[in-house]
Amino acid sequence: MVNATQVSYFTLSAYFDTGPFKYIYFTILTLLYILINCANVLLIVIICMNRGLHEPMYLFLCSLFVNELYGSTGLFPFLLLQILSDIHTVPVPFCFLQIYCVHSYVSVQFLNLAIMSYDRYLAICYPLQYNTRMTSKKVAMFIVVTWLFPFLAVVVLVSLSFSLQLCGNIIDKVFCMNYSIVKLACSDTSVNNIYGLIYTVIIIIIPLILILYTYMKILKVCFSGSKQTRQKAVSTCTPHLVSLINVSFGVCFEVLQSRFNMNSVPNMLRIFLSLYFLTSPPLFNPVLYGLKMSKIRKIYVRYVL
Repeated sequence: MVNATQVSYFTLSAYFDTGPFKYIYFTILTLLYILINCANVLLIVIICMNRGLHEPMYLFLCSLFVNELYGSTGLFPFLLLQILSDIHTVPVPFCFLQIYCVHSYVSVQFLNLAIMSYDRYLAICYPLQYNTRMTSKKVAMFIVVTWLFPFLAVVVLVSLSFSLQLCGNIIDKVFCMNYSIVKLACSDTSVNNIYGLIYTVIIIIIPLILILYTYMKILKVCFSGSKQTRQKAVSTCTPHLVSLINVSFGVCFEVLQSRFNMNSVPNMLRIFLSLYFLTSPPLFNPVLYGLKMSKIRKIYVRYVL
């Protein structure tokens, strides 16, 4: 038995020989990564450079786009390197660094979406009190907590895994995930499992409950309000709900794949769905919000044209 500090590298066994097609995959993913960076940076610049967009909703969106850059950067350079490599190994420090990036990205994503839903709840259900309830200080506090709490929580998660005694170094994935390390452990993982459960409840379950609660209240107001109120709610809430469903689907599959035997699922499909929550939202969200949010769309058109 050895602990993670004595294992020098992990082998990613989900990769398989694609022959000359690896250059095609490399080119496609490189273009996707460039597109993700350009789309998110463009919207961040639009929000930051226009004082008319310095409102809570757009500042939370800016935080979301920064997180998309962070999450995609935690995956794509590593993935591109592995595609071109003939030996799919990763040094232990880099593996745990990627685990940290991926888990903190997902955590910030769910907390950010929860804060955005609360913001829409106040704007639609309490429009007259919105400015007093959602002050600039509260906006800054929400954004700081959205980033700081996950970063600290994931430090504990990674530290617990790093101290485990391992019986192997083969990870059946194309990138590093925390539970993949835990499954290699020979030592007792009770503390990891308990902390992982608490972490999941705080980071994913509670934000989802908050989002569902706020949207039930929003729907209630919409059905009892005017046509203008319903149109405003639909225009601002639809992108948020679609974004939530998108990332929840990807994370749900990844959790199921980590916990259960998915050998009956074709390998290429497993890899695609495993990468979905790290590749789809960073590309999908800026396009979705850029098209649906009228203020952003108008400023974008003015800059381009």
